[in-house]
Amino acid sequence: MKRIVFSLLIALTAGVSFAALPEVSLQDTNGKTVNVATLTNSHKPLIISFFATWCKPCLQELKAIDELYEEWQEETGVEMYIVSIDQGQDIRKVKPLVDGFGWNYHVLLDPNGELKRAMNVQNVPHVFVIDSHGKTVYNHLSYTDGDELKLRKYLK
Repeated sequence: MKRIVFSLLIALTAGVSFAALPEVSLQDTNGKTVNVATLTNSHKPLIISFFATWCKPCLQELKAIDELYEEWQEETGVEMYIVSIDQGQDIRKVKPLVDGFGWNYHVLLDPNGELKRAMNVQNVPHVFVIDSHGKTVYNHLSYTDGDELKLRKYLK
């Protein structure tokens, strides 16, 4: 009897997925709709960074990460998604800003704050590292020079 109950429990939990990312649909800067819950990176880590075009610490952090990003990609295969919380007229500044810096990040737009609320982001910059199993292993608010170096250890 214990074996049957144990087997049933395993069978029931085998199909359950524990998503680290919420079911929120956002648009990228090309107008394509992206369901955040489906973001994967072939069992490699993801970085999700919330920012705004008007936020100086956000831009400092994204510039600092950009200097290391290519190296991190070679080492770990990481992919980075930056999520703009800009609203109204400011939303039009996102694509030119990202293109102007030459960043090779995936860019998502969250003008209504849906993902921001779902991930309990109170302020920007706010960065998350999602490991190869879909688990959030790092969650950090604000930016000080050198914070980007802390990310590397969570990518491995």
